[in-house]
Amino acid sequence: MKFESQSVAKPYFIFALILLAGEILFGILMGIQYLWGDFLFPLIPFNVLRMVHTNLLIVLLLFGFMGATYYLIPEEAERELWSPKLAIITFWVFAAAGVLTILGYLFVPYAQLTELTFNNFLPTMGREFLEQPLPTKVGIVLVVVSYILNVSMTVLKGRRTVITTVLLTGLFGLAAFFLFAFYVPDNLIADKFFWWFTVHLWVEATWELILGAILAFVLIKVTGVDREHIDKWLYLIIAMTMVSGILGTGHHFFYMGAPEYWLWIGSISSAVEPLPFFLMILFAYNMAKERKIKHDNEVALTWAKSTAVMAFLGAGVWGFFHTLAPVNMYTHGTQLTAAHGHLSFYGAYVMIIFTMISYAMPILRGRPHGNCKKAQDRELLSMKLLNTGMIGLTLALTAAGISQIMDQRVGTDLVSFMESQESIATIYTIRLGFGLMVFGGLITYFSSFFVKEEA
Repeated sequence: MKFESQSVAKPYFIFALILLAGEILFGILMGIQYLWGDFLFPLIPFNVLRMVHTNLLIVLLLFGFMGATYYLIPEEAERELWSPKLAIITFWVFAAAGVLTILGYLFVPYAQLTELTFNNFLPTMGREFLEQPLPTKVGIVLVVVSYILNVSMTVLKGRRTVITTVLLTGLFGLAAFFLFAFYVPDNLIADKFFWWFTVHLWVEATWELILGAILAFVLIKVTGVDREHIDKWLYLIIAMTMVSGILGTGHHFFYMGAPEYWLWIGSISSAVEPLPFFLMILFAYNMAKERKIKHDNEVALTWAKSTAVMAFLGAGVWGFFHTLAPVNMYTHGTQLTAAHGHLSFYGAYVMIIFTMISYAMPILRGRPHGNCKKAQDRELLSMKLLNTGMIGLTLALTAAGISQIMDQRVGTDLVSFMESQESIATIYTIRLGFGLMVFGGLITYFSSFFVKEEA
């Protein structure tokens, strides 16, 4: 560890992994309810499970991004973090707010929660992914502002690099687009239009900048490739990401009351969106091929390459499957959307957090050359279980989505939603099995932290 302030990243990484375990566990409970609808009802109904599942995902990613940033920024800026104390205070405030919000979802009826948290004063609740009560949303803003202030002051007082520039651009975008969470128009079409400004422009624009910056940092450290070479690749990937990602918001505006020209804008830009992710594969594998050092932490490089591949499959390939307007007319709202969502979030964002933790955590634990071979082998096994489980889960959801389309949207002999759900129960059983494999992969990953160092 080059800078003492990098140690503030450790609690962020640990808490992100704890939240990931919770997120997967609630996903498994949802999978069980798909098969046995009365499971845990009325204690925890499906809508609450889903709300907790998606909110945990967002919060764990933010914790992971913050931990990654607090680790890499001191090294990139070549100075200590501007305020390590602020970073620790931010952690505890964010962790407390997150835990209290989840407990509120689980133990307070949502209608009552809206009354208790001043939603009548400023209505912001009830929208998918943005269900957080008003105090939590305000807390997120304060946490993100303090986080960006800490990072920005560190960069301004130190060295500036392409990685820090790209990272800060992503962070400022993350903060700016979250403000649309506070704007809820009375008109339903306008509401959905601006809602996507947060949801889409987070995951398919600003977060991709954060992904690219973290990936570039890890590749520099484990390959020793010249920074200038990596910077050129990063600029190219980010330029294509911003153009296709921002205009790609249009693929959410199909058939929801927006002007017809969005059919063309959304379709054309969506056809381009897989290209930055394909470039990311070329980037990672090219850097690995040209590496000038053989870092002892081999598994960190494997995570980096695997992130590029899985992000391309989830965000690129599965995204493209249903974002052309004539296709989306049949696929929208089916399990194909869930298939794309699961693999893209995992491949692009959960895996980049694994990549950073794999590289940084051994150093934070006093192992500058990485974990021992036995621990790395355990970690590699966990990666295989996680990836296999997620791909299997995605294929199962894809099959379920295609069955829904054939049952409900193509032809004349159509069936009801519930009849369609009953016909694909076997697929949901397979999906649940792969979900359990993912959870097993995470437990295996946790166990790698407790492998004793070889003498």
